[in-house]
Amino acid sequence: MGVRFPHQMPEPEDGLLATINTTPLVDVMLVLLIIFLITIPVVNSTILVTLPREGAQPSEQQPRNIIVTVDSRGAAYWFDNPVGQGQLAEQLAREAAREPQPELHIRADARADYDAIGHVVYAAQKAGLSRIGFLTEPPSR
Repeated sequence: MGVRFPHQMPEPEDGLLATINTTPLVDVMLVLLIIFLITIPVVNSTILVTLPREGAQPSEQQPRNIIVTVDSRGAAYWFDNPVGQGQLAEQLAREAAREPQPELHIRADARADYDAIGHVVYAAQKAGLSRIGFLTEPPSR
């Protein structure tokens, strides 16, 4: 027991903090809950079942793209084989009749005359090909 002097103010008594800080406890419980939610579906699928075996068959075959090249002189090539305008129209009509219809890719030289490229596009439209695209070089960086 200490001696009290009348001119000293009594110190306020701070009560001891009797509550528990639950924030770390809640954090740990949430992490455990997430772990259990992830692992429960794996544990529940332990029923042994013999599944039937079936070979993987493609449901729909994708058609091969047609590549027609026009060189700087205006000559047309079916893939790598030279073709005339009549042959080109026949081959495009044959390909247009296929189901599903292939896509025509036109590779034209930058120095080619627009008239030669226009003949290829016109022959493709006349044959009934609906998907026509032009192949270009990607821009240099």
